[in-house]
Amino acid sequence: MRLKRKDKVVLKLTGSLFDRNAEDIKAIAEVLTDALKELEGLTVVTGGGEAARRYIDAARKIGADQATLDEIGTEVSRINARLLITTLGSLAYPYPPDTLEEAVKASSTGKVVVAGGFQPGQSTNAVASLLAERLSATILINATDVDGIYDKDPKRFSDAKLLKEVTVAELRRMLEGGAIHAGTYELMDPLALKIIERSKIPTRIIRCSPESIRGVLVGRDIGTLIVG
Repeated sequence: MRLKRKDKVVLKLTGSLFDRNAEDIKAIAEVLTDALKELEGLTVVTGGGEAARRYIDAARKIGADQATLDEIGTEVSRINARLLITTLGSLAYPYPPDTLEEAVKASSTGKVVVAGGFQPGQSTNAVASLLAERLSATILINATDVDGIYDKDPKRFSDAKLLKEVTVAELRRMLEGGAIHAGTYELMDPLALKIIERSKIPTRIIRCSPESIRGVLVGRDIGTLIVG
């Protein structure tokens, strides 16, 4: 599905992008700049990455409660959002919105809206899903640390197979059994899946690289498509 002029895209960027070097952030920004020539709207959500996990781990050892840990992770994701805003310059809305309502209003400016987290207990994957729902996005792209969804953890098993397509129900079963805590969200958490399922949002899981993001935008069948 090649995206067209009136299409709206919500892109979730893994926080690990911001643990790399500035050139990687610039390369992604260049792809987004090119995409603006073809799209009606582009909204980006940034994760917290390793920096968020370090702060969360330190706060956990100090004795912080779970809500505080979530708030710390949210703040780091918003700092990452500011890094991307700075890279995009005048193309971007000038600051990360604090709420879903503010993000929706900001999207009407025609600028690229870059958000981090919104509130405790809500992953940035859930934020991206909510924005895709509210903005009636054509597609939600989740750019992660892996090429897509595998039948088992590719970081642990060399024979893991990439799934070209997976249903929400199948993915939910794959993710069951893992506790959801601040700084440990992987791929899609239960809330994000529920939003995708109820709104039938076309969602594609890809690796966070300029080539993969550009590929999805021009209609290449890469990564894993989550279907209802």
